[in-house]
Amino acid sequence: MDIQLDPLSAQRLDQAKWAYTTRRINQQQPMQLLHGSLCPEAGDLVLARVEELGQHKRLELVSSRRATLFEGDEIVVAYGNRYAPDQFEGIVPDHLGACRLVAAGGVAARLLNRHDKVKSATRITPLGLLADQSGQRINLSRERLPKADQIETKPLVLVVAGTSMNSGKTTACANLIKGFVRQKIKVAAAKLTGTGAGADYRALVDAGARPVFDFVDAGYVSTYQVNRDVLLDIVMTLGSQMAMAQPDVIIVEVADGLLQRETSWLFNTPVFTNWVDGVIFAANDALGAQAGISWLTARQLPVFAITGVLTSSPLASREAEDICGLPVYHTGALARPSVSQYLYKCLEYRRLNQSDVEKESE
Repeated sequence: MDIQLDPLSAQRLDQAKWAYTTRRINQQQPMQLLHGSLCPEAGDLVLARVEELGQHKRLELVSSRRATLFEGDEIVVAYGNRYAPDQFEGIVPDHLGACRLVAAGGVAARLLNRHDKVKSATRITPLGLLADQSGQRINLSRERLPKADQIETKPLVLVVAGTSMNSGKTTACANLIKGFVRQKIKVAAAKLTGTGAGADYRALVDAGARPVFDFVDAGYVSTYQVNRDVLLDIVMTLGSQMAMAQPDVIIVEVADGLLQRETSWLFNTPVFTNWVDGVIFAANDALGAQAGISWLTARQLPVFAITGVLTSSPLASREAEDICGLPVYHTGALARPSVSQYLYKCLEYRRLNQSDVEKESE
C-alpha cells in the first residue's frame, strides 16, 4: 500500500482550526500526518484544507466559538456519519479524497443527500489523518471515558425526546435545567445521540448542569449508523459518569425523532427504558405530539408534558392539550419554579410507584 508518514510542526497544528468534535484530544502532543491509500474510519482525525465554502461558513471550535472559515484554511475535524433531515446525510468515505464538511461541529463525510433549502456542504480536501509518534491513527475512541457495566440508579432521570430535528429539544433541556437549578436541585445532563455540536453541549452547561456530557465523551463523533451495542455503551458510560456526581436529577436529550433508526432502537432497549423515570415530549405540531406520545406510552414510558416548537402558537398548544390530555408548556416556562416543582414531584411519584410494582412482583 502507498502510505506515507510525514512530520507535523507544532506551529502548523496550532494555526489549524480544531473543531468541537476533537475536544477530548490533546492538541499539544507530537503528531504526524498519515496519508496515501487509506480507508478512514469514524472518529479518525483529519487535517483538511477548506476548498469551497457552502452551507457551513463557520466552524464550531473546541471552545464552541463559531470561527469564520476562509478558503485555504486548514482545519482538524473528525470523519463521521451524519443524519440531519433538515440539512445533510453523509457517511464516512472509503478514501482520503475530496469530501464535505457536513456539520458545523466538525464532521467530514461523503455527502449522500441534502435538504432542498440548504446550500451544498462546504468542500474540503483531506491532507492526511493525524497520527501519534508511533504512526498510529488518532481516533476519538482513544480518549473516551472509561466503559461502565452498571449505572447507579439513585438520581431521577428525565428524558427529552421529540418528533424530529429542530423540534425544540435542546432549548427544552436548557430551560428544564435552569428551572431545577433555581430550586437548588442538582442537575447533571447529557446528549446521548446525534451529531457532535458545541452549541447543544454549551446550552446545557450555560443552564447550570454539572457535569455535562455527550457521545463525543464516549468516543463517537455521531451515533448515525452505530449498532445497538454502541448505543448501550453510550448509555452505560455517560449514565454512570453522571450518577457518580450524585445529582438529584439527570436530564437526557435524545436527538432527532422517534422514528429515526438509532432513536427507535434506544427506546426499545430495556436498559435505557428501565433507567428512565419520565419523558418530556417536544413537537412541531399537535398531530406530531399525539403520535409521539402514543408511540412512547405503547412502550410503557410515562410522558409528563408537551413542549417544543408548537408552543410558539397558542392555537397549536391548545390543540395538543385537548387531544393529548397533558400539560403543554412553552419552552421558556419550563424554567419556572412552579413547573420545576411539578415535574420533580412527577419524577418522585413515578420512581415510588415503580418501586412498589417491583416489590409486588417479587
